[in-house]
Amino acid sequence: MTTMTSIRSRAPRATAGVALALAALSVGACKKNDASAEPAKAETMLVGPENVAVVRAEQIRTGPALSGSLTPERSATIRSEMSGAVVQTYAEGGQRVSAGQPLAQLDAAVLRDQQLSAQGAVTTAQSNYDIAQRDLSRNTTLEKAGAIAERDLERARNVLIAAQGQLSTARAQLANINKQLDKASVRAPFSGVVSQRQANAGDVVSPGTALFTVVDPGSMQLEASVPADALTQVRVGMPVDFRVNGYPNRTFTGRITRVNPTADPVTRQVKIVASIPNAGNTLGGRARAAPHRGTPEERQDREGRSGDGHPRRGGRDGRGH
Repeated sequence: MTTMTSIRSRAPRATAGVALALAALSVGACKKNDASAEPAKAETMLVGPENVAVVRAEQIRTGPALSGSLTPERSATIRSEMSGAVVQTYAEGGQRVSAGQPLAQLDAAVLRDQQLSAQGAVTTAQSNYDIAQRDLSRNTTLEKAGAIAERDLERARNVLIAAQGQLSTARAQLANINKQLDKASVRAPFSGVVSQRQANAGDVVSPGTALFTVVDPGSMQLEASVPADALTQVRVGMPVDFRVNGYPNRTFTGRITRVNPTADPVTRQVKIVASIPNAGNTLGGRARAAPHRGTPEERQDREGRSGDGHPRRGGRDGRGH
């Protein structure tokens, strides 16, 4: 019994000794490995310019690109309404005029002679009418007194009616001549600017001959065409941004006012018209307009490119990362 007890008491001590020896061996091995390991070096990442992009927020413009011409919304080609020689012109191209202002004078010497003759005819007819009216009044009184017969009174009435007709004819002829005289004086139909003078003093013109062209530069319109395939992207009221030759660093804005419902059967182009406010009279007639594509920097941003020309990546919302 004593022997067995001694064995059992020494067994735990041997097990503890073995555990301490293994722990010491493990610590020694770790220290050895730490001592032999080299110190870690920090890794350096090089980023080239092609991986650098500048992000900026801007409004995204959509829609088809178009080009066209600018014309005034209101313009008039003033033509001669009578035959005659141009005596004098009072306006030049580029001159601002007001409504009713004389632009030219046509020779009206013959019309003035006719006017004098017509005025004389009116005076004579008016005198005959007054005499016939007095005769009718006197004959009416005499007929009531039984001094004249009924047929004499009827004759006086007929004379008055004839005199009244002659007076009306003379007045109409005078009015017609006065109207012709008014046509001899060429006037501006509305306030605006003379864009072209087609006649000179001394020219002999006939009805229909162009004399002046007057435009109202207060409001312009852009006439352009878009492909029929892009018609779904165009609608009335849509804003239009464009630039005009001669103003390279300035952008103008208008709105589409009309869209042709049919396309040209040959070119498959649809005509559109946009109204352009021109309060400062900056834009001129017959100017060429081009779609606004932005500055080189803006174009690079819209095309998704960085400053060095390499493509950049964009998210689903159209903004670069």
